Amino acid sequence: MLRKTLNEIKRIIKPLPVSDSAEEEPEGVFSRILKANKGLENILPLQDGDILVRTGRSASNCSNCKWPKSTDGKVIVPYNLSAPYNDNQRKLFQNAMDEFESLTCVRFVPQTVETTFINIGSGNGCHSTIGRSGGKQAVGLDIYGCMYKGIIQHELNHVLGFVHEHMRSDRDSYVTIMYQYISPGDTPNFNKANTNNLGIEYDYSSVMHYERDAFSNTSGQATIVPKPNPNVSIGQRDGLSVLDVSKINQFYQCDVCSHLLNENSGTLTSANYPSTYPTNYNCVWLFRLPSNQASLTFVAFDVQSSPDCASDYIKIYDGPTKRHPLLIDRTCGSGVVPPIISSGTQLLVEFSSDGSITGTGFKALYTTVNCGGTFYTPGRNITSPRYPNNYYSNLRCNFTIKAPVGQRITLTFSDFKLEDSYICSYDHVIVWDGSKQYGEFCGERSIPVITSTTNTLVINFKTDIDTETKGFFATYTFI
Repeated sequence: MLRKTLNEIKRIIKPLPVSDSAEEEPEGVFSRILKANKGLENILPLQDGDILVRTGRSASNCSNCKWPKSTDGKVIVPYNLSAPYNDNQRKLFQNAMDEFESLTCVRFVPQTVETTFINIGSGNGCHSTIGRSGGKQAVGLDIYGCMYKGIIQHELNHVLGFVHEHMRSDRDSYVTIMYQYISPGDTPNFNKANTNNLGIEYDYSSVMHYERDAFSNTSGQATIVPKPNPNVSIGQRDGLSVLDVSKINQFYQCDVCSHLLNENSGTLTSANYPSTYPTNYNCVWLFRLPSNQASLTFVAFDVQSSPDCASDYIKIYDGPTKRHPLLIDRTCGSGVVPPIISSGTQLLVEFSSDGSITGTGFKALYTTVNCGGTFYTPGRNITSPRYPNNYYSNLRCNFTIKAPVGQRITLTFSDFKLEDSYICSYDHVIVWDGSKQYGEFCGERSIPVITSTTNTLVINFKTDIDTETKGFFATYTFI
């Protein structure tokens, strides 16, 4: 009764958060670039909003501006971060580059002795030349205005040799350019290029596409109108699209099997499912969800069984590359695969088969969840959503840690800061060891190391309507 009364009082004296429906339409990649580059045309030789002028090259038709392939089939692009980017910004660069690594044969690697490399710096907006120019090649990604994954991937796509999507040689079959709403000085931004379109369809959702009202001189009037349906969404802010990935792999003739899954929900199957999958097959599926965390549930699983799953197997990583922590290590056979929840918006599934026996493979359903997860690996970190940034309001998260039968779990909170309140009635953490309860914990405090008496621990994390802080960082191990 007391707890209910306290929450009722809190609702009265503290304002409710603004509804999502009242928020403005999120800015797309190119709108943010134009905002960051405002006025730079008087300082830098920019065209099309963010392209450093270079003569004699025309984007995807520039075979002589490709980055070379190494003997193992990788396209190596050395880079140097020459500005004082902080740790979070460097992680953002890494995350943006990681998607290229998992989905294509392109590898952005730190520059060491290479004399041709991209030099990424801050101070002059967001910009790049098209393709490989040789020597120390400038890429502008300003600390103030360009620190978004979509913008980073946009400029890196320019580096790889791609122009803006609406500049394709065949664009007039897909969009109408409304020149009546474009000032004469801005019309060159809508010139077509002599592009090699690689046999890939026009991509309204490309990270390289202008937004609908780019360079409009009349409020509310579009400069780019899709055909035949003018209501088709164009431009976005999240990063590489499915067809962006296809273009890179086609342009550089990458011998990879990869799939980008970027919708809120869908289905994932192995090749040929429900028929037998191929031998000598390796493929990855990268989940990059618009928000929240990825939840993956297998509804069918039949993969050749072998000792230690040495022949055919799946692995699932908690992030966009194979360098990220494993959620599930090599798994095979026909048993039940436990439900998986990522700690962030990205999840990588790897499937590999050898040259002998195959099965029917697998089918899985994916969707988004606010938070939580089920963890089976011997040790890893668990954090509140968005840590070390403030967590969200109105969360109900369950983190379940399961060790093998006969083992126990130690859980250590190394950082803990939640909203403080009387008897932790607002935001709190409870740890359950079977029916034994540790907590409720709230505020900024130290929590003693918790050792389970069974092979399972559950962390309940609850938040109320407001007053969010950075949350918690915990580590577990099996003993």
